Amino acid sequence: MTQNLPLVGLLIIGITALISYKGFRDDSFFTAYSFQINKIRSGSYLRLLSSGFLHVGTSHLLFNMITLYFFIGIVVYALGTFSFLALYFGSLIAGNLFGYGYHYNDPYYTAVGASGAVTGVLFSALLLYPEIELFLFFIPIPIPGYLFGIGYILYTLYGMKSQKDTIGHTAHFGGAIGGIVITLLLKPEVLDEATLMLTVLSVATLVAGIMLYREQQKKRN
Repeated sequence: MTQNLPLVGLLIIGITALISYKGFRDDSFFTAYSFQINKIRSGSYLRLLSSGFLHVGTSHLLFNMITLYFFIGIVVYALGTFSFLALYFGSLIAGNLFGYGYHYNDPYYTAVGASGAVTGVLFSALLLYPEIELFLFFIPIPIPGYLFGIGYILYTLYGMKSQKDTIGHTAHFGGAIGGIVITLLLKPEVLDEATLMLTVLSVATLVAGIMLYREQQKKRN
């Protein structure tokens, strides 16, 4: 099910790598375009987009771009270039909007990464190809796509609760929601062709959302 890397994928990966590299070497550039609650609240809305092209380090960048590389070809093949761009940037914005809402009362919260966009592409691939099986480097057997999706949500929940880094873990969650919704809008037939996958991913995302809401309520009380 692999496809050659399309031009749009090459451009996104290349531009993201170049901007991230600039951020690695220039702290003022990194700060000017990263996701920062207090700056966005003051009207710096460009950060909702620009932060998706920055990363905290090489490993963070490689993880996101390698994940994108594995899925971008099959998603572009199924959706087409322009619909893919709507999915990618829609998921990126959805992820950051979720992060903005989740951390709204923490003015000093900051994060970067293409996580929302990449997660949106990943979840779109799971819906478009519900029979897909994935291989992880440390597990030599194929993993059903729905299990991978659930595992990704659990990893996101852990990252959001621990908050031990500046990786945009909340963007993973928001990007997953964006990926599911946008894919349904672009290809409504997914409702019939991937009913089980859609149900599993939607339930996992809903349960995770309820857990996060309760966690937020505890913090406020």
